[in-house]
Amino acid sequence: MQQKRSRGPDANVSAAVQAFLEMLAAERGAAPNTLSAYSRDLAGAEECVGDLASASRAKVGTLAGEWSSLAPSTVARKSSALRQFFGFAVDEGWRDDDPSGALPNPRSSRPLPKVLSHDQVEALMSRAEMEAESGKLTSVRQLALLEMLYGSGLRATELVSLPLSAVPRDAPLITVTGKGGVARMVPVSERAREALQEWLKIRPQDPASRFLFPSRGGKHLSRVRLYQMLKELAARADLDPTGISPHVLRHAFATHLLEGGADLRVLQTLLGHADIATTQIYTHVDAARLVDLVNARHPLASR
Repeated sequence: MQQKRSRGPDANVSAAVQAFLEMLAAERGAAPNTLSAYSRDLAGAEECVGDLASASRAKVGTLAGEWSSLAPSTVARKSSALRQFFGFAVDEGWRDDDPSGALPNPRSSRPLPKVLSHDQVEALMSRAEMEAESGKLTSVRQLALLEMLYGSGLRATELVSLPLSAVPRDAPLITVTGKGGVARMVPVSERAREALQEWLKIRPQDPASRFLFPSRGGKHLSRVRLYQMLKELAARADLDPTGISPHVLRHAFATHLLEGGADLRVLQTLLGHADIATTQIYTHVDAARLVDLVNARHPLASR
């Protein structure tokens, strides 16, 4: 089946790929960033082999050579996107065969996430608390953001885009909209609730903004600004700024909970992971910590 090039939102892909992207958005609730990533990977493949709905298995097999200089994780991501597309094409009757077997299948080990120690988190928190005592708007906001990142394990986008209505009145929970528009309830620690209450007392009253952390023009605080704020705070707390980010604090939340005996399924729910395999990376982090402990503390370590 020969497909014409799409005239829709992404004119760089075939009509078949555009239909696949629309299916991801409508049926799976894929986020805009996810759709953009799929679109780039599939458009790049079509530049090499032509229309994916009609490309031969042999042609698809040439992608291994085209991707030979890429990192294994990148090749694995691209192959995954194509496998899903080919499965969709077969279901739609556009192809009689599934050429996915011709795609490279690299084995890549997922890197362990960076994790802050308890002392590093304490240093960061202490500095933020000290600065918030000034009552300065940006400092009080900074503490509320930090408490929510580490205390609830939110993603940066989830945090900065929280609507004002999400803040609980009495219940120690907050409603978060995660990837794919999936909502979940996340516990809010007593410390975080106190920080949020202090922030709400001085939060700019902008009728045009519905967000908990508003910015100009009715928008919310950007992820970039949140990232910058944490780097600047880390430097003032005498920590290496290169090791601090919103996602690193999310990793610290997960790892420290696991160290404290949290159940993996509970952690999956708190983090909003669709697949528990994603959550299991934290068991490897904890295992790596135990190995380091044995190597450093075991009586035979010095022999």
